[in-house]
Amino acid sequence: MKIKVINPNTTPEMTEDICVSARSGASPGTEVVCLNPAKGPGTVEGWYDEYISISFLIEELLKAERDDPADAYVVACFGDPGLYALRELTDKPVVGVAESAIALTRFVAARFAIVTIMPRIRLMLEELVERCGARHRCASIRTPDLSVADFMDDYDRCEKILIDQAREAIAEDYAEAMILGCAGMAAFVENVRKALPVPVFDAVASGVRVAESLVGLGIGTSKVQTYKPPEKKEFKGLGELFQP
Repeated sequence: MKIKVINPNTTPEMTEDICVSARSGASPGTEVVCLNPAKGPGTVEGWYDEYISISFLIEELLKAERDDPADAYVVACFGDPGLYALRELTDKPVVGVAESAIALTRFVAARFAIVTIMPRIRLMLEELVERCGARHRCASIRTPDLSVADFMDDYDRCEKILIDQAREAIAEDYAEAMILGCAGMAAFVENVRKALPVPVFDAVASGVRVAESLVGLGIGTSKVQTYKPPEKKEFKGLGELFQP
């Protein structure tokens, strides 16, 4: 089984961390290939970043389907950008790391919290939780003033903030499971788990495990309506790769 994990941002160091996390969630014998686009935002931290990244995500998936298909694809950004569009382009499973982690909390906890990055993305994640049908189970979304770049620049400070925020979510919001709400947080998972008395979900590893499960069950993306291939039409100025 081959799973391709696509980091929508263009930072190779983050892709390397994501790949460590992805492989930790994979079963023996599963080949995990991690990649990121050459074009797009260095980090995804808002609506504009997310929307810009989607076209390059699409390009990476189309290239993969043409040149080196995988059995499933994982979008390694906690906003799950472009997920529905990508599902139109393949009959393979395409899963988001956020939807995967949120779904998995259901099996071990009544309520979960998300600890993520800067406050500006709160609405994005509130809408994401709603889209996943989990609003009634979400105890809180904690948004400390951290950027994705901070994870690489000041690891110790970021780890302390994440643990403190998670502890507050447990004590004050009655969270019973914790999701680290950024693919760039993969390096913190082990220490956060040691520090907390509740299950802690690494979103990237969760995405890989869900993708594996779908492939193992022989289940692909439904093509009867919503995720049918794009309608045939000319897409001007985008080149042959983007023509349905």
